[in-house]
Amino acid sequence: MSELIIRPARKEDIRGMLKLIKELAEFEHGLNQVTVTEDELLKDGFGANPIYQCIVAEAGTQLSGIAVYFYSYSTWNGKCLYLEDLIVSKDSRFGGVGSKLMTELIRIAQKEKVKRMSWQVLDWNLDAQDFYRKFEAQLDSEWLNGRLDEDQINNFKTE
Repeated sequence: MSELIIRPARKEDIRGMLKLIKELAEFEHGLNQVTVTEDELLKDGFGANPIYQCIVAEAGTQLSGIAVYFYSYSTWNGKCLYLEDLIVSKDSRFGGVGSKLMTELIRIAQKEKVKRMSWQVLDWNLDAQDFYRKFEAQLDSEWLNGRLDEDQINNFKTE
């Protein structure tokens, strides 16, 4: 097996990134909800004003994992890092790939002097919950997620 390398994503990783995103969506029973395209990932992550960042785990020529994140702001704490998704390919799970990605994210958070790192984990994904607890993460059952989808946003009457 090739040595695992953790590095910032590059434009040429987009196809592999979307493949992993779809693999996660299928695992979470939501493949039909994935609407993002390679072009959108390219523009939104590597365009003039990137709105997300990504690190990848690469073994040889294959991406075995990605972590997509962005910076947010807490009115109580200041600059924060939000982990949108940490995805490890099915074939690479339980092999340390996720831990290496998470460790690198924590390094990034330290370097950027963020006040908080946060993410979501599904209540039924016990393996993921156990994974995050290895990093002494707090999993909060008190806060509820709020969301408006694209149709709700576009159909809302503002006048």
